Amino acid sequence: MADQKQTRRRRSSSILQIYQEPQEPIEQLSDQSALPNLNAQWVNAKGAWTIHFVLILALKIFYDVIPGVSQETSWTLTNISYMFGSYLMFHWVRGTPFEFNSGAYDNLNMWEQIDDGAQYTPAKKFLLSVPIVLFLLSTHYTHYDLTYFTINFLATLGVVIPKLPFSHRLRVGLLSGIPEEA
Repeated sequence: MADQKQTRRRRSSSILQIYQEPQEPIEQLSDQSALPNLNAQWVNAKGAWTIHFVLILALKIFYDVIPGVSQETSWTLTNISYMFGSYLMFHWVRGTPFEFNSGAYDNLNMWEQIDDGAQYTPAKKFLLSVPIVLFLLSTHYTHYDLTYFTINFLATLGVVIPKLPFSHRLRVGLLSGIPEEA
């Protein structure tokens, strides 16, 4: 019973929790190197970069079609929608959607899986530049209005910061109960 209490982990009671994901054990690293990671290799496939522009264009058209939505609001909604989807896809969800590698990547999000975690590869540079360019377009077409600028800037920060090298394997949660060492 005493051994069980000593190895037991407790949960933090703070609202904002920051947690550094530990490095994988050697068994998990060998599992990762055994098979190719099909989940993260699509970013280097032909046409994978084009889909981002297609999605942005589709979002812009969708918001333009809605009656009563101004161009400024349309650009801001397009920016927020793309940033939300991008954050969800690349930074929130961990693991792989299909069992390609028997759980070898369960602790890593998509961004950490792309190009085996290497920083500043062409794919990662592209995926980092798309939100920045969309922010610049949104800012220009909202005529540099302070309210729209603030909303667009915060949405862009929420996607760009997790892509930076210091955020690698860093987890931030609100009321998530990330376990701490006892």
